[in-house]
Amino acid sequence: MNTASSNTHAAHAPLTPAPAWYEQGLPHIWLPYSQMQTAPPPLPCVATQGSRITLADGRTLVDGVAAWWTACHGYNHPHIHAAAAEQLARMPHVMFGGMAHEPALRLASRLCALLPGDLERVFFTDSGSVAVEVAMKMAIQYRLNRGEQTRTKMLAFQGGYHGDTLATMAICDPEEGMHHLYGAALAQHVIAPLPVDEASTARFYSLLEQHAHELAAIIVEPLVQGAGGMLFHPSHVLQTLRAAADRYDVLLILDEIFTGFGRTGSLFACQQAGIVPDIITLSKALTGGTMALAATIARRHVFEAFLSDNPEHALMHGPTFMANPLACACANASLDLFESEPRLEQVAAINAILTEELEACRHLPGVRDVRTLGAIGVVELERIANPDSLRQTFITHGAWVRPFRNIVYLTPAFTISEDELRHLTRTIRTVLAS
Repeated sequence: MNTASSNTHAAHAPLTPAPAWYEQGLPHIWLPYSQMQTAPPPLPCVATQGSRITLADGRTLVDGVAAWWTACHGYNHPHIHAAAAEQLARMPHVMFGGMAHEPALRLASRLCALLPGDLERVFFTDSGSVAVEVAMKMAIQYRLNRGEQTRTKMLAFQGGYHGDTLATMAICDPEEGMHHLYGAALAQHVIAPLPVDEASTARFYSLLEQHAHELAAIIVEPLVQGAGGMLFHPSHVLQTLRAAADRYDVLLILDEIFTGFGRTGSLFACQQAGIVPDIITLSKALTGGTMALAATIARRHVFEAFLSDNPEHALMHGPTFMANPLACACANASLDLFESEPRLEQVAAINAILTEELEACRHLPGVRDVRTLGAIGVVELERIANPDSLRQTFITHGAWVRPFRNIVYLTPAFTISEDELRHLTRTIRTVLAS
């Protein structure tokens, strides 16, 4: 479905000349997920506040995706700013090799207290992809340290996405995912359909029976496969995976980089299934969208497999900016806000509006499905011929909505006002109906 005209880009030229920094720097930038020969130039942004982004030419956009799902408290929350300023003045960074500091240790203890079960050992990194790579290394070395030399593969799922680094690309969807070009260069893992019904569950168990001897872990994005197309699955799928992992002595890794911190309606998605993973990965909203930080958190029995007199049994990984104090201070401030402000209630209110407002899209031409969960709203189309052009059309309506694949979606800040949210949903209805 092509919902924007081919001359949109010309119509959306900045209202004033671009800043000098933009003109000088743009020729040296390589943009993410962009065909640089044909992609429209990025928008020069100069300020953020709440759920709004101010452009250099004075226009303001309501942000419908919360800075790639990270700014859960909105932009520029004063409590996070104050924590960052105080930490910046005292100690912006110190190496974590052989040293420790209060922001990281306090954050680790708070995360473990919030998570279910005995998820009690936190390994900090600085991006979601690396957090997943660490989880994979933990799972593989857990086997190697126990003398299980053959169990080095992951079982992942169709529609899944776990990152853009080489190891994580290998466990993304190999056919529909954005990394299929690298197939020959990637490690080979077992990729299965999600066990959502009786037939697919039977196939899943058959695969496990066949491959358990070579599997270190099962990895899944709980409840929502995000970058794979905002694909939802019911919580009983996670219960099936937990039972299967126990039956075949396989670790279960939950990638909650997108779903963690309230996005699906509970603080962590796994809580809706009542299960405890062996390893969980967190990032994105961890710092409220202010600093790069990620965490890989393991249960007690996983950590204990690394304790040994043999130095080779140690986990040999250590990012330079691991447990950056400034980022950890922001994350602690973000957790303060989850404790002191009604974030999950706000998510429930957002869900009610998304469900009400987007349902009208279901009967529009070219719409395949409409679905909502927590603070996620999705309109799935038969196809989007030109996502860049469609995005430019949303911009003319004062909305920052970033379609991809065949979906138009909203993942707003939990603090977004009702007027701002309804502006986003109304814009989606208007644009898709045109």
